[in-house]
Amino acid sequence: MQSFPNGGGGAIVVAIAERIIENKAYLSEIDGLIGDGDHGVNMAKGFGIAAERLRGGDADLSAGFSTLGEVLMGEIGGSMGPLYGMTFTEFADALGSAERVDPVLFSRMLRAGLEGVRSIGSAEVGDKTLIDAFVPAADAFDAAIAGGSSFAEALEAMAAAAERGRDSTIDLVARIGRAARLGERSRGVLDAGATSCALILTTLANEAKSRLSA
Repeated sequence: MQSFPNGGGGAIVVAIAERIIENKAYLSEIDGLIGDGDHGVNMAKGFGIAAERLRGGDADLSAGFSTLGEVLMGEIGGSMGPLYGMTFTEFADALGSAERVDPVLFSRMLRAGLEGVRSIGSAEVGDKTLIDAFVPAADAFDAAIAGGSSFAEALEAMAAAAERGRDSTIDLVARIGRAARLGERSRGVLDAGATSCALILTTLANEAKSRLSA
């Protein structure tokens, strides 16, 4: 069975942070159309702080996610800090001290992060939030594994589903958060949270896939 090492996985978190930072202006631009316009700024700040703490070290993936979760919950503003902070904290707890991450553990990690988000938010698929990217991604990963796909193929399915989920938010009306006040006027715009979630999950998939071995 394919797996990848937990050890040294802090570099995966740094790669995710770099992807968020690269898209700082884009995320804020999207958010500005129906929200506060600070999503990219806040995300880049938090992910950047975590990356600086991890860069050059030898943290495992568990520690990397833990560091990111702590920063997002404690050092940045906005509504997304606690949501993503809980996600990555739950990712870290699910991985624990495991030496290697196989598909079963990876799925457990995804589900724990998803439940973490749901524990502090009320959003469901269709509400135009990060959930619209996260849920399809986790479901696609599990369905691929259940269908006999390899770990690599399941990661590809996860990434593709995250992007489809992101794109689905264009046609949705926001029901949660500041954008919900706009009603029908929120239709026709990507959700910033779903967009950042897709960036995170596609980068995670690519980085994990590059580290797989039998």
